[in-house]
Amino acid sequence: MDKKNKTLGEFIIENQSSFQYSSGELSKLINAIRLAAKVVNHEVNKAGLIDILGAAGDTNIQGEDQQKLDVLANEKFIQTLKNREIVCGIASEEEDDFISINSQDEQHQNKYIVLIDPLDGSSNIDVNVSVGTIFSIYRRVTPVGTPVTIDDFLQPGDNQVAAGYIVYGTSTMLVYTTGDGVNGFTLNPAIGTFYLSHPNMQFPETGKIYSVNEGNYIHFPQGVKDYIKYCQQEEGDRPYTSRYIGSLVSDFHRNMIKGGIYMYPKSSKAHEGKLRLLYECNPMAFLAEQANGKASDGKGRIMALKPTELHQRVPFFCGSTKMVEKAEEFIAKANK
Repeated sequence: MDKKNKTLGEFIIENQSSFQYSSGELSKLINAIRLAAKVVNHEVNKAGLIDILGAAGDTNIQGEDQQKLDVLANEKFIQTLKNREIVCGIASEEEDDFISINSQDEQHQNKYIVLIDPLDGSSNIDVNVSVGTIFSIYRRVTPVGTPVTIDDFLQPGDNQVAAGYIVYGTSTMLVYTTGDGVNGFTLNPAIGTFYLSHPNMQFPETGKIYSVNEGNYIHFPQGVKDYIKYCQQEEGDRPYTSRYIGSLVSDFHRNMIKGGIYMYPKSSKAHEGKLRLLYECNPMAFLAEQANGKASDGKGRIMALKPTELHQRVPFFCGSTKMVEKAEEFIAKANK
């Protein structure tokens, strides 16, 4: 069979042996995420036809307005993961606290926990711009056979066993890694099957795209301002092109294919940064490093950070290695 004709299910089975915990549970977990993604994709694609656009009239733990599709996506992913009885705990950006899953097996033998951003970029839904789902998978650290605790979720990104995202755009793609490279699968909506379309995805070592909300420029630290000015200077292969969608999944996906850097620094408005370490930064950092890229908080590796709270925010610089390193240089120079 041609490599690109493989379905996601076939790919998971064929590559299961390369995963160090090859028990079949992780494969079932990825399959559960695949199923939930198809359900959410269906709802996203018909969002303009029924009453699921706009705000739901509530706010999440972050104090942000919850969109109706945010709520739906959150429910679908949690429900699907619960029904498959393959995880012992779930944490969602949309939930105040983590969810402990009590299996019908009283011994709680499930070993994996999932952290998820059910619908990243949801403020773009009403204007028909691509949105996505981000997920991160860990093995629990507390004893198997007991309910999960906060310690199972507050693990550094280096402990991730799998991570990925689904982008709901002109085509729907599921991109993931289990620590053995990054592969992308595109959904054939006619038959509801994901096919391997982007094997062994890699960030170009450098690129010509920088992605940042320049409307916040005045609030950025001096080092970030200096780097943005560097990107805009006419010298060598510069100026770079500014491309910012406002959906992390979409910006990351484009930059991985074309080469570029995504930045969401801390600012005078968001002193710790805006993106969440556990739901957004760690999974994207894992993908970036597996795709020959780099992810940093401006000073060091994102995945080396030890989380202190479930909804912790951090600055985030991610993309082509040389571009992230150059941004770190400007930040370090300004902080001297």
